[in-house]
Amino acid sequence: MEIGIVGLPNVGKSTLFNALTKMSAAAENYPFCTIDPNVGVVPVPDRRLDRLAQIVNPKQVTPTAIRFVDIAGLVAGAHKGEGLGNKFLSHIREVDAILHVLRCFEDPQVIHVSSSVDPVRDAELIETELILADLSTAGKRLDAIAKKSKTTNPEFRPEADLLERLQKHLSDGRLANQFRPESRDAQEIVDGLHLMTSKPMIYAANLKESDLTAAGRHLEDLRRSAESKGYGVLPIAARFEHELNTLSDEDRRMFMSEAGLESGGLPQLISTCYRLLNLITFFTAGEKEVRAWTIRQGTTAPKAAGRIHTDFEKGFVRAEIASYEDLDALGSYGKVREAGKMRTEGRDYVMRDGDVCYFKFTP
Repeated sequence: MEIGIVGLPNVGKSTLFNALTKMSAAAENYPFCTIDPNVGVVPVPDRRLDRLAQIVNPKQVTPTAIRFVDIAGLVAGAHKGEGLGNKFLSHIREVDAILHVLRCFEDPQVIHVSSSVDPVRDAELIETELILADLSTAGKRLDAIAKKSKTTNPEFRPEADLLERLQKHLSDGRLANQFRPESRDAQEIVDGLHLMTSKPMIYAANLKESDLTAAGRHLEDLRRSAESKGYGVLPIAARFEHELNTLSDEDRRMFMSEAGLESGGLPQLISTCYRLLNLITFFTAGEKEVRAWTIRQGTTAPKAAGRIHTDFEKGFVRAEIASYEDLDALGSYGKVREAGKMRTEGRDYVMRDGDVCYFKFTP
C-alpha cells in the first residue's frame, strides 16, 4: 500500500520521509528540492509479532510494511501545470492515501513560499488544486458521454446526471469525499474516476520539538479545519524525529526523556496511516517464520491466502485459525486446541485482525 507525502515546497516533507525511512532524500531550505518522488518501504510496528516469536521460536520474523512516496511540492496553479504541478498530480493519483505535511512552526531561517505560516491556508491551497484537477477529470468523462446520453445512448443519462451533480459539488469548493451518491451503482461510477479528493488523508502538523507538549495556535486552528473535512491531525516534529533515528537506542531514550516525551511520533504515524487505509493484519507462525500480512478489512480467507501465494487462493480448501488473543493467553497451539479455540473456516470466512492462520490447499 502506498502513502503519498504531499505539501507545499519546503514544509518538511523530505525531512519526514527521511525520518520514516531512514533514507537520505535531499531536504534543503529552498522550494522544489524534491523533483522525482523518493520511495521507501517502512515496517509497521506490531508488538504481537514479538509475542508470537516467543511462542513459536521461529528462524525469522517478518513485519508487514507500507510504502511511503515523497512527492514534489505543489504551488498555486498546479492543475494548469504551474511549478511541478503536472508531475505532482500524476504521482498523487497513483497512491492509496495522502499524508499532507503542514508547517505549524515559526522560524525566520526557514523559507515559506507564502512568506508567512498559516497551515489552514496552506491546506486549502493544495486541496483547491486537487479539487480543480478532479473537476477536470469529471468534466472529461462528462464530455465523453453527454452527447451520447441525449441521442444514441440514453442509458448514459443517469451517469451524466450524476457527473453534473458531482461537478456542481466540486465547483462549490467541496471535496469529493463529501459527495454522497444516491446508490451503490452511482458510488461505483464515482470510485471509477479515482478522484484525488476522495482519497483518505491525514494532516501531519510539523512542529518544533519544543511545541510537541503544548498545542499552539496554528495546531488548534488546523484541528478545527480538519474536523470539518473528516480528516485526522497528527502532531509531529519531523526534524526531531529524523535526529532521533540517528541515535543509539540508549541515547534516543535519554533524548526523549529530556524532551518530556514517552516515545517518538513515528510509530504512531505509521499505525495511523495503516488504519487510515482500513487495513488489518493476519499472521502466519511456524518454525521457519513468523510473518505479518496486510489485507483490507472485509477480505475473505481465500483472498488472504492469495496474499501469500496465488496457488493458495486457487486451491483453497480451508483455513485453520487461532486468534492472537487466545495464543497470547494460552501460550501454545496445543493449548489452544485443547481449549477448543482452534477454528476451521471455509471460503466465506471474513478475516479478522489478529487471526493466526494455517491455510490448507490443493496444488
